[in-house]
Amino acid sequence: MSKSADRLNRLFDKLESRTPAMAAKWLARIRRPGARWIRIPLGILLVLGGIFSFLPVLGIWMLPLGLLLLAIDLIFLQGPVNMVVLRGTRKWTNWQRSRRDKKKG
Repeated sequence: MSKSADRLNRLFDKLESRTPAMAAKWLARIRRPGARWIRIPLGILLVLGGIFSFLPVLGIWMLPLGLLLLAIDLIFLQGPVNMVVLRGTRKWTNWQRSRRDKKKG
């Protein structure tokens, strides 16, 4: 397994630990190697739904979720997706820390 794939698996493990039990169970099931034929079409549909987020039912949340699912199988997406997730996590953590510090002070 490549370094990008290992990092992506660690990110998914962390995501599973932070999500509610029902969603974590679904995520674990969809990550199995045998679920590739479900994961790829689902990822494509989510990306398309994210692109058309201006419609009432669809939302921009679908785009990153679809890219995460596609990155499991498409090696060329693993590096960029890893980088975006790591940077986003750092920014989110720093933002939360700054809010907590403002409340204290």
